[in-house]
Amino acid sequence: MKKKSSPLTIDLKADIEAVKNISAVPNILQVICKTTGMGFAAVARVTDEKWVACALLDEIDFGLKAGSELELESTICNEIRHHHKPVIIDDVAKDPNFRSHHTPLKYGFQSYISIPIMLKTGEFFGTLCAIDPKPHVLNSPEIIAMFNLFAELISFHLDALEQVASSNKNLSEERLIAELREHFIAILGHDLRNPLNAILNSSQLLKRLTADERILKISDIIQNSSVRINGLIENMLDFASGRLGDGIKLYRDENEALEPILNEVISEMEANYPERVIDVNFDLPQAVNCDGKRIAQLFSNLLGNALSYGDPQEAVVVKGNATANEFNLSITNKGPQISSEAIQNLFQPFSRGDVKSNKKGLGLGLFISSEIAKAHGGKIDVHSDAVETRFTLQIPLKNC
Repeated sequence: MKKKSSPLTIDLKADIEAVKNISAVPNILQVICKTTGMGFAAVARVTDEKWVACALLDEIDFGLKAGSELELESTICNEIRHHHKPVIIDDVAKDPNFRSHHTPLKYGFQSYISIPIMLKTGEFFGTLCAIDPKPHVLNSPEIIAMFNLFAELISFHLDALEQVASSNKNLSEERLIAELREHFIAILGHDLRNPLNAILNSSQLLKRLTADERILKISDIIQNSSVRINGLIENMLDFASGRLGDGIKLYRDENEALEPILNEVISEMEANYPERVIDVNFDLPQAVNCDGKRIAQLFSNLLGNALSYGDPQEAVVVKGNATANEFNLSITNKGPQISSEAIQNLFQPFSRGDVKSNKKGLGLGLFISSEIAKAHGGKIDVHSDAVETRFTLQIPLKNC
């Protein structure tokens, strides 16, 4: 009776296991047999290559068990696979369409019913079927409705099991991503910064041990490059925290005096851009509840961009003020307009807007600045036209 066939694929084994995990299936098969009087009922997985019994109730010694196969071409289920319509036979001998059909002749049954099981995706899964060597009245609205209901119930459970399996897979992938994220941060935070600090310390020691101008110049190059690399690592760490982790961490001080902190950033920029003019206007009569180190980092990013991309013949204007309710900081430069398309993605990681070929960087500065603003409950606005470009930080303070 059974066809000698190749081993079941992993997918078919999974389908058999899925039907096995539907606790209602044994009861469904029992109800079918008791209601119709038939001796064999089964849930069959039917593909373009195989007919496989996923679950069955056999009271007529048909000779199958879960996992058994029939020759696909010998089954009526194979025909149902093509047309997706029920096939119901009360008495093969009296049915003009099936009394000479090869399937009842081969397997010796007189009554037969098979209903297609269609998944939510519209895919044909297989059939819910029953056979018996004796004739039975099957072609009635009640029997057909019962089979349709059971087929839909099995389909519903298969879809639910698929969704659970997909959710579990996604959960496992998320756990793996979390582990990789932690490993990534550990590499940046330890395995890269430790040797970098060793290089930086060595360059500083080398400068103290020699007066040779050439060696001092090389030491300066090493030191400046090390500082730049350390800044890139810090940006990547902040990116990992802001984008992949729990966000930028703040260490707020409700009595933070921001003006000295901001002036220190300006002094550093003036040293790096000695030819540029920075006009400063601060009105910061009171302390600000914030993380001063993070505000300095944000300000350094924005001011550095203004100096890099602004017109070198024009001053960069910095304004800052604080009230009981709000802290504002704006950086304005003259120069080319930032396109509206570039502004839309300006605060996305690795997006660097309308960047000149000689301007290098990872494109994380504005993203990190935006995350620092968000962590403070604030935001950064951008206005750019043909005359000037202005970045404005706004942080509410009333409820901080």
